[in-house]
Amino acid sequence: MLIHPWDAAHDDDEWRSWLRTRDFGQIVANGVDGAAPVVVPTHFLWDGADEVMLHLARPNPIWAALEANPVAVVSVHDDYAYIPTGWRSDSPETGVPTSYYASVQLVCRAEVVDDRAGKADILRRQLAHHQPGGDYGEVAADAGPYHKRLSAIRGLRLRVVEVRAKFKYDAHRPAEVQDRVAAELAARDLPGDAAALAHQLRRRATAGG
Repeated sequence: MLIHPWDAAHDDDEWRSWLRTRDFGQIVANGVDGAAPVVVPTHFLWDGADEVMLHLARPNPIWAALEANPVAVVSVHDDYAYIPTGWRSDSPETGVPTSYYASVQLVCRAEVVDDRAGKADILRRQLAHHQPGGDYGEVAADAGPYHKRLSAIRGLRLRVVEVRAKFKYDAHRPAEVQDRVAAELAARDLPGDAAALAHQLRRRATAGG
């Protein structure tokens, strides 16, 4: 992912705060023997620091990929909006369009979890996160309604070794361009526009623009 200096996270708190409110993304691993990369859309649980955990079905092709190379990327993007040609230029015919978006990529070392207790622990933590009301059955290695199904899944713990964070909202553009885009986003109000506008205004204020 290309990250220009003006698109980089201002600090770790910026990307951590953004990622803390998200729990769905893509896990990407290298393909085996020259095959295409394996990309798995999935819910995950990030501990807020340096570990991501999740579980997937045992037949998932990512296991073979991680066995060959235990490096994986957790990729999350959101708050995106298409910016048309005329919004950043006085002439729609000559203006250059762009995309606004936020993206965090966690480069990780993968540890596959196959023991029953370990898988139950991951499943229990995920359920507690996604269903904080506790409206689910007991999760244990040898008891409760889920233990007989543990053989159908494998757990995954991902240790974060590198973070790539990008907030692409035209922070390098002149104030009048940012004002114009902000007004257009507010007026268009498509899905994603409000979030993109909020990021543009927030980063502009934080940067002193």
